[in-house]
Amino acid sequence: MFAPGARPDARAIARLSKASTGFIVSLDPVAGIATAGSGNWLELLANGLTFDLVGLAPGPAAAEPPHLHSIGLDARLRFDRSEAVTLNPGPHLASGAKMLPVVRSLAWLAAQLAALPGARAVAWHPAHAWSAPELFRASVLRWTEGGVFPGLGLAAFATMPDGGMQSQGLALFTGQELRLEPDLAEDRAAIAKIGLRLLHWLVENGRLEAAESIAGPEGQPLRLEPSANGRFVRVWKG
Repeated sequence: MFAPGARPDARAIARLSKASTGFIVSLDPVAGIATAGSGNWLELLANGLTFDLVGLAPGPAAAEPPHLHSIGLDARLRFDRSEAVTLNPGPHLASGAKMLPVVRSLAWLAAQLAALPGARAVAWHPAHAWSAPELFRASVLRWTEGGVFPGLGLAAFATMPDGGMQSQGLALFTGQELRLEPDLAEDRAAIAKIGLRLLHWLVENGRLEAAESIAGPEGQPLRLEPSANGRFVRVWKG
């Protein structure tokens, strides 16, 4: 997300790619590398995979993404007056867009683009979350280098009417969202730590098909069960 009139053009992306060792511009219709295209998009190659970057200046901006969660953003900024540039898996990745290597490469490339001058926020669509660019970049790069999953940025939590908490965005990685039951909500700081620990555990271990007990961040026992419809992982004190 950029301020109006501050979106990058193809030259800005080319400069960034030359400063990075991890991606290149593989198709630029305006530069004549291909003959088709509207002039406001590029194809980028990272980790052997191609991604489309849409909404570049001077063409029209991309559609504004959903915004339900703000992570590390200055509340004084007027994000309703922002313009979007959007990164998507290339057409040949359509059938595998949810595969973990593709999603990791997409997140890594978004983290590189977060260093563009004038970036105001990075919106991760599946989580409906907008993050401060420097926070998104740092947390995603730690994850792609073997660190903890960035549970705030690539996912988010919302409080439910019964006091429990539910993730948004985890299903992209595992096919399930995380549901922390109200008996865990007595300590709000503790439930946040539990949620972030479990997001990492589930991304590392994949879809939960049967009940399991694990230790929480403070060693407390936790009981995990798939919901009856299989769409959620429900968690109680163990």
